[in-house]
Amino acid sequence: MSNIHLGLPYPGGVVDHSSNLANDIGVLYLNDEYSDVTLQVNGQAFHAHKVILAARSQYFRALLFGGLRESHQAVVEIKDTNLTAFKVLLRYIYTGWVSLGSEKEETVLEILGLAHQYGFEDLEAAICDYLKDALCIPNVCVIYDMATLYSLCNLKAVCEDFMDKNALPILNHESFYSLSPSALKAIISRDSFCAPEVHIFQGVYEWVERSTDLSTEQTQEILSQIRLPLISLSDLLNVVRPTGLISPDQILDAIKAKNESRDMDLQYRGYLMPGENVAVQSKGAQVLQGEMRANLLDGNVSTYDMDRGFTRHPIDDNNGQGILVKLGMQCIINHMRMMLWDKDQRRGYSYYIEVSMDQKDWVRVVDHTRYHCRSWQYLYFPARVVRYIRIVGTNNTVNRVFHVVAFEAYYSKQEVELHKGLIS
Repeated sequence: MSNIHLGLPYPGGVVDHSSNLANDIGVLYLNDEYSDVTLQVNGQAFHAHKVILAARSQYFRALLFGGLRESHQAVVEIKDTNLTAFKVLLRYIYTGWVSLGSEKEETVLEILGLAHQYGFEDLEAAICDYLKDALCIPNVCVIYDMATLYSLCNLKAVCEDFMDKNALPILNHESFYSLSPSALKAIISRDSFCAPEVHIFQGVYEWVERSTDLSTEQTQEILSQIRLPLISLSDLLNVVRPTGLISPDQILDAIKAKNESRDMDLQYRGYLMPGENVAVQSKGAQVLQGEMRANLLDGNVSTYDMDRGFTRHPIDDNNGQGILVKLGMQCIINHMRMMLWDKDQRRGYSYYIEVSMDQKDWVRVVDHTRYHCRSWQYLYFPARVVRYIRIVGTNNTVNRVFHVVAFEAYYSKQEVELHKGLIS
């Protein structure tokens, strides 16, 4: 046969009528024609087709063709299943289509449970994406509980981030009291679940009061996550003690820890904003000490010279006070970026950086007093909750003034290996 091009409208000889196939299979949804199995859910019968169920789900393949009792039954009972959610899922099995926006929120969560149970990973992922966009104060707790139950790590992380940013409203919302014990413990154990500790205690106390089947062991595990030394003496005596939930000895231990421990050794909570510079005026940060303070946090790293565009302090006459930055809120940080004045090739600076929560107890997180440093400094250290940052210059190879053009503070997820304070 000669090789003749017929000019047919199928490039490459490919015929794609898959949409027709999907429509034809979809017609069989709830159709008793050719049906060879009936699924019974809460007393309602659904005519179905074994081969379609098995082709779409490993769960049904094992149930209907795996040699189990159900493989020989014409009527198969599906137990402990929400009727409305199952009907939506069955339609999805036949059509690949579901409208989550037209369903009630509790139905969507039931569908998510069935998708997880029956192994519909694409549907499960789609519902998770839908729920991420639908998160709000009233629903985040129940969604977090479900994400934890089904090990939906990405959805769980989004819920945790939302709860971290809205800790106080969540503590005051009725949905908080519906959390499971394991979910509650996980939430309040987070350093980034940032709310006044006395409010966290009050929320937990109300949760315990409403939980009738809670064991003593579960109660103690949850209460162990309350950071009593962060609660003021007045609130320990007037709010915590009258509840009887915390023993007198525990209250005394908290008072002792508060009075005898270093402030920076207390397990503070802080706001976590990965990848965001928290040392900016738009987030409430301000420079409390240093000369020409307005330049440090303005983000301008291009227009500076010998006379402008930097913040400075005298190295010899500053009594170690340096340049002091106050963040707008207590934040978890582990990374700083600092630009030293670098218009002079001969110039090098030495310095250290300390952090504090109360301006009294300081912890040194960067010590470059033995190095000559230039231009941009990319600094990493173990994560800490911080409110105040003090930058102290100890040497300038040209004169006795320490100049900083710009300063930024972050929480970074990047893993960095350090050797003697420097990036390896």
